[in-house]
Amino acid sequence: MKINYQDLQKKIKVNFKNLDLLIKSLTHKSFDTKNNNEKIEFLGDRVLGLVIAKKLLEIYPDEKEGILDKKFASLVNKKTCLEIAKKINLEKYILTFNPNNKKIRIEDKIVSDSCEALIGAIYLDRNLVIAEKVILDLWKNHIKESVITQIDAKTKLQELALKKFKKLPTYKLISNTGPRHKPSFKVGVKLPNTKFYFGLGKSKKDAEQSAAIECLKSIR
Repeated sequence: MKINYQDLQKKIKVNFKNLDLLIKSLTHKSFDTKNNNEKIEFLGDRVLGLVIAKKLLEIYPDEKEGILDKKFASLVNKKTCLEIAKKINLEKYILTFNPNNKKIRIEDKIVSDSCEALIGAIYLDRNLVIAEKVILDLWKNHIKESVITQIDAKTKLQELALKKFKKLPTYKLISNTGPRHKPSFKVGVKLPNTKFYFGLGKSKKDAEQSAAIECLKSIR
């Protein structure tokens, strides 16, 4: 089956000068042991890191390095790259060894690695400015969500409460519903002189994080 690379270029809004470079960035070593995307992925990983790090410094000029590091890690990890790859259906453009020419599911790691390789190819074919534009466009929703990351929401709210009110936030379990194998927790959190803000989660801990996020969003 012929792969429509033109369709992919429309999705990322980049017309490659060297189409062979684009194809190489999406060629797994199982398909071609010599002319594959391993080295381009290595480069793409660094380009992605540079662009995201720069953007985080622009958005959070006064943020602590430790918090920036957590946000950075959540934006450049394999899971996020996989989500971005799925967003543009990257899997259907990847070349892997398939002797029977059957429709097979490509491993998640191969897909996320190919996403990084694609970034590397854009950088090599065009320049850093174009690569940055593509990355920020594809990652924009994830960057927005990083405004308050779940990993530090409770800590941030605690720091804010102690600084502003000299008291800790108050958490309250509102409900625990659903079957035992799939529970749903609802938790409320409030600060002195504020209403309760609510969050949902598959565990009490997740619900507390969600509630902390909602509280931070409202009082900022």
